[in-house]
Amino acid sequence: MAEHRTMQRQALLDAARSLLSDGGTEALTFPALAERTGLARSSVYEYFRSRAAVVEELCAVDFPVWAAEVEDAMRAADTAQGKIEAYVRSQLALVGDRRHRAVVAISAGELDAGAREKIRAAHGGLVTMVGAALAALGHDEPRLTAMLLQGVVDAAVRRIELGAAEDPDRIVEAAVTMALHGVTG
Repeated sequence: MAEHRTMQRQALLDAARSLLSDGGTEALTFPALAERTGLARSSVYEYFRSRAAVVEELCAVDFPVWAAEVEDAMRAADTAQGKIEAYVRSQLALVGDRRHRAVVAISAGELDAGAREKIRAAHGGLVTMVGAALAALGHDEPRLTAMLLQGVVDAAVRRIELGAAEDPDRIVEAAVTMALHGVTG
């Protein structure tokens, strides 16, 4: 019985990822989850009490995996500058990943305070990772700089996700250049 519930819960999360990546937060509804999984709508409520609960579970499951990928890329770099480049590139490489598209859709929508706090905490972990590399480069305020750097990454993610006029590879290169050299290029 427990294994069946785990499989059903995973199927619901997979369906939620698909709905979010295909149609954004407005596509994530309990009737749509029920249709995608073949469950009755009332059965969906047995697993999640609300849309926000689905979102919180996705954050709890997917963001650590994503953050680990960023951390692994940074750990593989030999220099502080290489770690910063890996930080930017690895996040932007995940833009096409369904888990990432779901997180972007989630962050764009209206969330309850619990879901927002989980996203903030997860982003805080990313900021902490790059803060050490920024401190090694001599930044006086590495945490502030890391938060601003994450803003550059977030802006690049939005450009890529929106299908901006620029080629995604150009957006990635511009973000890396800004991260490493500021606006002087």
